[in-house]
Amino acid sequence: MLQLTLVPLLSVDFIAPDLIIIFLVYLTLKNGQLYGTFFGFIFGFLFDLISGGLLGSSMFAKTLSAFVAGFFYKDKKIEDSLNVFTLSVVVLISSFINAVFYSLLGANQIPLSFVSVIFIHGLLPAVYTTLISFPFSILGIGRKFL
Repeated sequence: MLQLTLVPLLSVDFIAPDLIIIFLVYLTLKNGQLYGTFFGFIFGFLFDLISGGLLGSSMFAKTLSAFVAGFFYKDKKIEDSLNVFTLSVVVLISSFINAVFYSLLGANQIPLSFVSVIFIHGLLPAVYTTLISFPFSILGIGRKFL
C-alpha cells in the first residue's frame, strides 16, 4: 500500500523508487533465493491486483529480481550479505532488472526505444531506489524486523 500511496509523492518526473524491491532484497539476502523468489511472485501478484496494472507484469519482474538477488545470498554469512555496500549493489541490480522488465511488459507507451528502456525506465529508477535504500541499510532497519 505504501508503494501506491506514499511513493508517488516522492517521484521526480515520473521516476519513482520501488519500496517493494528494497524489502524483497532484504528478505532474499536474509532467507535465500527460493524464499525470495516465492515472495517476489506473491508481492508482484498483489501489486498487480492492487494497482490495476497489467496482471503478470510486476509479478514476473519482481520474481526475476528476487531470483537474481538470491545469487548474492550467503548461507553462513548473512550479516555480510546485509552490509551497506552489498545491499546497495544488490538493490541496484535487482531494481534495474525489475524496472526494465516491468517497463517492457507493462508499458502504456507503444514506441519504447532501447535507450529509453535502459536509461530512463531502467537505470534512473534503479539509482533512485538504491538511494532510498541507504537509510534502511545504514540504520539496519530490515535486520530488526526480519
